[in-house]
Amino acid sequence: MKTVLFVCIHNAGRSQMAEAFFNRASGEKARAISAGTKPGNSVHPEVVRVMKEVGIDLSGNQPKLLTFELVSRADRMITMGCGEDTEGVCPAGFIETEDWQLDDPAGQPLAVVRRIRDEVERRVEELIKSLDINRGIS
Repeated sequence: MKTVLFVCIHNAGRSQMAEAFFNRASGEKARAISAGTKPGNSVHPEVVRVMKEVGIDLSGNQPKLLTFELVSRADRMITMGCGEDTEGVCPAGFIETEDWQLDDPAGQPLAVVRRIRDEVERRVEELIKSLDINRGIS
């Protein structure tokens, strides 16, 4: 099974949304995991709220630390927020990596978080369409 790794700094917003959308849309043919270079304590409450609006419950999710093992198991890595990384902890691309420039939902009004959520979902849908899951990751 092919694996896509979604990475952001805190693994508390964008990458959690992307993982959930990817896993819901790809079914059993591929899977996503997410992690952060400096994981937060919990998924942002505003993210949990707007994801519940689209039928995804992230309330039990915990941010995870990005490890070399996670990177080595992934076929593709999508980073989010590397432009905001002032401490130089954004991962280098050991595998095929793409950066999605997305605003951080932390502390944003719900209308902004919904816009970010919808953009994450749109990009995940495009990613899944671009993958030939039966033959591997393009």
